[in-house]
Amino acid sequence: MTHPELAQRPRWRFTGDGRFPVAARFDDRWWVLRINGFPDHPLWTLFVAGVARFDLDDVPTGWGRPLDRSAPTLPDDTAAAVLAPVRRFTAYGSEHGRPCDGPFCCDG
Repeated sequence: MTHPELAQRPRWRFTGDGRFPVAARFDDRWWVLRINGFPDHPLWTLFVAGVARFDLDDVPTGWGRPLDRSAPTLPDDTAAAVLAPVRRFTAYGSEHGRPCDGPFCCDG
């Protein structure tokens, strides 16, 4: 399966949220990265417009370094609006109805 997002160059902004630390506005849609419980799960999950797109352990070169400390931070009200559609998906797998929020992988 190909993911067109992998070829893009988003400009990440900090959100102030530890679980969803960065977001980027791209093609009039917000991208949000969730950091997962690595190594039990992939390091990142990408959400686009509130929908989980795919998991990944390494970000594509064109994405730069999402957690680069020089990136600006979104205003609080913007960050709240951006994160509202994904807020219920804090646990890995919750976007698929199978949340894993335990200390070990929850495949069962």
